[in-house]
Amino acid sequence: MFRAGLHITTSTPAYIYTISRRNNTKQFYTSTRTVSKASGVSPDIVSSSGLSIRGVQATQSPSHEKRALDTAAIAKKYFGNDAPWYQDRIAYFECSDTQIQDVFYYRQKIFRAHQRDLGAKGFISTEFLDDVGWQLQPYASLNDATGFHIGEGRWNRDRRFKDDYINYMLGGGDDRHFTDYIQDSVWGSYLVDNDVPSATKWIEQMKTLYNQWSDHFDTSKGLYYIEPLLDATEYTISSIDASGGQDGFTGGDAFRPSINSYMYANGRAIAKIAALAGQNDVATDYNNRATTLKNNVQKSLWNSTLSHFIDRYQVSNNYVKYWDPIRGRELVGIVPWTFNLPDNSTEYASSWKHILNANELGGPYGLRTVEPSYQYYMRQYRYEGTQRECQWNGPVWPFQTTQALLAMSNLLDHYQQNVVTNADYLRLLKQYAALHYQSSSTLNLQEDYDPATGKAIVGLARSPHYFHSGYIDLIMTGLVGIRPRADDFLEINPLITSDIKYFRAEQVPYHGTNIVVQWDADGSRYGQGAGLRVERDNVVIATSSTLKRLVIPFQKKAIIAINRPIAKSVQLQSSTSYPVGSASSGTDVENVHDAIDGRIWFFSELVNGWNSDVNSATAQWYTVTFQSATQISRAEIAWFDNGNDFVAPTAYSIQVLSNGNWVDIGGQQKSAVVANGITNVQFTSTSVTQVRLAMTQPSGKRTRLVEVKYF
Repeated sequence: MFRAGLHITTSTPAYIYTISRRNNTKQFYTSTRTVSKASGVSPDIVSSSGLSIRGVQATQSPSHEKRALDTAAIAKKYFGNDAPWYQDRIAYFECSDTQIQDVFYYRQKIFRAHQRDLGAKGFISTEFLDDVGWQLQPYASLNDATGFHIGEGRWNRDRRFKDDYINYMLGGGDDRHFTDYIQDSVWGSYLVDNDVPSATKWIEQMKTLYNQWSDHFDTSKGLYYIEPLLDATEYTISSIDASGGQDGFTGGDAFRPSINSYMYANGRAIAKIAALAGQNDVATDYNNRATTLKNNVQKSLWNSTLSHFIDRYQVSNNYVKYWDPIRGRELVGIVPWTFNLPDNSTEYASSWKHILNANELGGPYGLRTVEPSYQYYMRQYRYEGTQRECQWNGPVWPFQTTQALLAMSNLLDHYQQNVVTNADYLRLLKQYAALHYQSSSTLNLQEDYDPATGKAIVGLARSPHYFHSGYIDLIMTGLVGIRPRADDFLEINPLITSDIKYFRAEQVPYHGTNIVVQWDADGSRYGQGAGLRVERDNVVIATSSTLKRLVIPFQKKAIIAINRPIAKSVQLQSSTSYPVGSASSGTDVENVHDAIDGRIWFFSELVNGWNSDVNSATAQWYTVTFQSATQISRAEIAWFDNGNDFVAPTAYSIQVLSNGNWVDIGGQQKSAVVANGITNVQFTSTSVTQVRLAMTQPSGKRTRLVEVKYF
């Protein structure tokens, strides 16, 4: 039997509500939550006993509803032949703003493309699709975008990708090449999936990693400092001015709002995870550290003249002096709100007026990283050949735009302020979505953009479909308004305006179940009544005729174990290390290696996979040789087809050596050839040292084998 008691009090600056509940063991639990009064709408607490509170009806009896979205058709529309990979993994989203919706599914493709299979080490998320010189070898990992990678992955119903990535990073993959907030990301992942073992598994390494940053801690100021390059933000005010305006790629060590906000968030996360693990003394220690750091950030990095959080120099040279403030506003000054660091005050909230000001950080096509008033705004210092390289002295960066939008959603959700509105959030979200378009119909996210034109600046070979930002997380937590919690409640607070006539987020993972959040302004889209509607596993659990915050009792379900098949053919290094590939043509070492490097994508802008030679024979093959006898029973094959020079084979077979001859492996059950998707083959479990994929390519065409995996 479930009983709920409700107490709501209005106070300044926010609503504070408490729900007391009793379960079958007659134990009482209390959940207390503070909610912003900025919207002028009080929260609705919905009891699963069927109690209707303030016009919000919670449905007590099961009400099974047919899904409003044809997910199979959506997957086919957006992902083509690769739809089966997405079908049962992703959350689905429909919106009256079709550009926001289209970018949502494009970002699903980015997430998929950046999942690199490391074989026995599982999957990681990469930042660049292809190799760059500063990545951690041989994995091609970079830790600076970890927060986005895990943030996007937590909304994937297949938990393997974000979980493998956490295991990799905290198992030694986080080399502190850049600053990051992985501990906070692990906590954020837990808030969605309630996977306690995943959250607590690496608690000791989280503490070790946190304490290693003491080499960037100034005890006299109680703050962390960092060189902007190692903050993934080269050519900012501190580094440019520390060079006397001559450079800024390196140098310029400063006490920055970014690293200090990250460390605050990481400290708080360690405290919460330690409490989950029963380490209460650790929780107290890290909470105290976080509180002290928060106070020092507010005391020392808030600049009342600029009404913004800014850097102070840690370096002292001929151009800048230790502890002096930088001479301008940067978008990084908004990052403290990404992690709920600032106090709820009118003074701090005034910082947000600079985000909205077109002459300051609010560029016409995107948020500027530095204001135009800065002496070296948009001055180009660095080139690759004749092409402009990445800089943070004004250009729009998806990286920091994501952080700013996450910060704004926090501000709107649980701060009291009168500077920013839902309309501002929606406008900037639309502006960000528009940056993903290279043309009116081509989606291809690049590294940085000109705020005056919205056009990509860098456009280097490494740049297409860049995964150094987030978007899915913005949609789920901001527009849809799912505010993940650790307790037994589901909180919904969509940040929309009347511009959004409808949306429906479906098959969204939350605490061991799938949920639906739906908004239909007049009821005409879904035919299920006007207003807000929440479902759990196809059962309606709450409705509201108006747009408002809903807090719904939500009992967690046991999570399903992660399935982790291991691809035995993956080889991360293009060398003779086993397993090793060989091919009938196109025998360049790198070309051959690309078919077993653990990367799968079908974007045409970047070549990926083994390519047969031009004008080569119709009979082609690709062989994998293992170091020793290896048991395999199935294969996954990915071919690229551009409908022009590269086409998928007309026939194929898996073969093994028998008495010196290649013969078809026994018991083959072959699916039809799939172009730009996965072709699956099963066969009798066989011990092999070599296995061959034989292919027939059409005359005059070439074959691109994106990847072949044997399990």
